[in-house]
Amino acid sequence: MRQCSEILMLETAGRGLYVFTDRIVRWVGQSGFSDGLLTLFIQHTSASLVVQENYDPDVQADLERFFARLVKDGDPMFAHSLEGPDDMPAHVRAALTQTQLSVPLRQGQLALGTWQGIYLYEHRFAPQRRKIVMHLIGE
Repeated sequence: MRQCSEILMLETAGRGLYVFTDRIVRWVGQSGFSDGLLTLFIQHTSASLVVQENYDPDVQADLERFFARLVKDGDPMFAHSLEGPDDMPAHVRAALTQTQLSVPLRQGQLALGTWQGIYLYEHRFAPQRRKIVMHLIGE
């Protein structure tokens, strides 16, 4: 059993879903692992990680419309607004999604389904630089 880890930096252009499956696949391929478990962890409280459909972009747009209805920017019920009207809503969105993902590795391939991709879900309006810890354990 062995393990390796690395920090992946991702730039966002503001709120939305950013697929980065290809970067993970490259890193896993370079690792030489055949079987194991990949863990991804985002080091932020206003962005999250999701596994979502990677074929139809309407899915991403529908998710954003759903969250916009569920967690309204500038809602007066939120006291925390130090960084603007999207500040506390971004934290709520992150709490409702995930800050870490685990994906099995089988025969050197991520065990994702046919239409699954791994996304950073940026919840802030402004562009951000996000850090994601990638950790692989296995053989």
